[in-house]
Amino acid sequence: MPALDEQDGIVRALEALAPARCAAAEVIVVDGGSGDGTRERALPLADRVVEASRGRARQMNAGAALARAPVLLFLHADTRLPAQGLERVVDALAGERCWGRFDVRIEGGNALLPIVAAGMNLRSRLTGIATGDQAMFVRRDAFERAGGFPDIPLMEDVALSRILRRFSRPACLRERVATSARRWERAGTLRTIVLMWRLRLAFALGADPRGLARRYGVERTSS
Repeated sequence: MPALDEQDGIVRALEALAPARCAAAEVIVVDGGSGDGTRERALPLADRVVEASRGRARQMNAGAALARAPVLLFLHADTRLPAQGLERVVDALAGERCWGRFDVRIEGGNALLPIVAAGMNLRSRLTGIATGDQAMFVRRDAFERAGGFPDIPLMEDVALSRILRRFSRPACLRERVATSARRWERAGTLRTIVLMWRLRLAFALGADPRGLARRYGVERTSS
């Protein structure tokens, strides 16, 4: 779990993972240099809380390097797994698929959000590209073979998906993770939808992710 200034939500996020820890899952929080109480609040609720250079890709790579399990799951701090989510991951990777993601729903009151989520899920299913909001998971050997998340400040999830897609199609689980609407609420839902489509198109056409991150309003973000 990458985190940056998440003191208001980190306890809830980690408490939701308590059953997974009881089932022997290892929970690692990688802090990107928070200026609030994120690390202190996370310490009692995770197996490890470490600090890494700020940047979601770098933080997730740092956590993967420390993890001991053969399967890795990358969960944003504002996203919750469904019931039996880990069991579904294990089942999904028992065959030929080496990676995958969940469907997503966006928690918020705007009527456009269910449409946004449905579009994300359909696009992912058709293209074989996943986003971090969908709680990507991958077998460790495939993750290492892919070289981990590319060290870019935005679209690291899309970039890794492109690599993993060469190894196998993703397991697209219909169980839904729940993610916060805060990204859409900050600048307006419709405006954010349009911006994200423009950024994705620019990235697909070869634009520099650093410039895209500036357009998105973040140089380095964690969730």
